[in-house]
Amino acid sequence: MVSANREMAVFCFDTLVAHYNSEQAPPPAFDEGQHPLFVTWKKVVNGGEPRLRGCIGTLEAHCLINGFRDYALTSALRDRRFPPIQAKELPYLQCTVSILTNYEIARDYLDWEVGKHGMIIEFTDPDYNTRRSATYLPEVAAHEGWTKIEAIDSLIRKAGYNGTITESLRKRIRLTRYESTLFTMHFSEYLAYVKTARGAAPTINGAKPH
Repeated sequence: MVSANREMAVFCFDTLVAHYNSEQAPPPAFDEGQHPLFVTWKKVVNGGEPRLRGCIGTLEAHCLINGFRDYALTSALRDRRFPPIQAKELPYLQCTVSILTNYEIARDYLDWEVGKHGMIIEFTDPDYNTRRSATYLPEVAAHEGWTKIEAIDSLIRKAGYNGTITESLRKRIRLTRYESTLFTMHFSEYLAYVKTARGAAPTINGAKPH
């Protein structure tokens, strides 16, 4: 099984740096494969709690190289919840790459473990008779300190449902649980990696020199 690793996080930083420099990113140092994957960018300011700046991925199996290239940029620049990440933010960024595994249909909306499982919910909006869906990665509920019901209710809102959340609505949810491997790298670690592996730090258009 392929696990998320340092080289995948490096490639995501490489891809974002290359975007700002209007260049091609160096070829990745990991093997090709087909897996569902996510790229998460967070911003760390003054040693505080990392704040989400973008998180987008695919729940379907995807070629890893094209997938990390595409989603590194999509999550950084086109997550509709946030303004696009600017080059000047790079020194404060950390990147988490996730590879998703072990998809299972849950018995009900509570059939998963906080901190172990990510979940995909699917349900019919009773007000509009439309299908809605949303997902949280395995680390989200634990990081937020949520109970299972709090996590599910937050997912229902994330899916776009604005009505009253009832127990009968929760019971109509189809929940798929999954696990992930992940690797997190801060920009300072990326710089150190590049200096060691390539002999010089990257120059970035629009960013302060380090």
